[in-house]
Amino acid sequence: MGLSLIEGLTKSLAMTVLSEIGDKTFFAAAILAMRHPRRSVLTGCLGALIVMTVLSVLLGWSAPNLISRKWTHHITTVLFLGFGFWSLWEGFTGEGESEELKEVEAKLDADMKADGIGAKGNSQGNEEDTKKQERRFLTQFLSPIFLKAFSITFFGEWGDKSQLATIGMASDFNPFGVVLGGIFGHALCTTAAVLGGKSLASQISEKMVAFSSGILFLVFGLQSLLSTTSE
Repeated sequence: MGLSLIEGLTKSLAMTVLSEIGDKTFFAAAILAMRHPRRSVLTGCLGALIVMTVLSVLLGWSAPNLISRKWTHHITTVLFLGFGFWSLWEGFTGEGESEELKEVEAKLDADMKADGIGAKGNSQGNEEDTKKQERRFLTQFLSPIFLKAFSITFFGEWGDKSQLATIGMASDFNPFGVVLGGIFGHALCTTAAVLGGKSLASQISEKMVAFSSGILFLVFGLQSLLSTTSE
């Protein structure tokens, strides 16, 4: 069990870091941090990723109770190999430019314009109320920026490769180790995005990230395949 805990933690950490660097949620955190208070953006993005990781692990942990462990192991193997070839294909066919960065930036620009138009009429009358509300811990914690960062990250991660891989890992390894590795990996990536800002995001080589994550997924898939034949 101890070995499974360490293996689940290290694999989850490596998978999360390589999957999340250069992802849409990474770019979103970087851009939001340039326009809004970093603390609200960091807590919002990281909170969503922690909730997503826990939900994914719970789903993967419960899977062997619904399906036989043999089948969940085979599904995990197929997921790893499939994501590996998918990531390598993205690396070979990608143009090397941050297309996701441009897409996220355009979406956030549109959201900001919409928010600005809606807020013009209410800015003067609510100044005193806003100042009073900002003193309350709950209002500070659940600020509009926090909720925006949380919702963008949560729905952006839903159905992502890293989420599906986390579900597969939790069915094969110690769920507690997978949770710890996933949360730590997300914390590293999100903190780097928030602190580094757009300059860090724009310097990321999407091809290298795709190739690295593809190779990592293939290694995990081959290990899982070999462990199946040895059973």
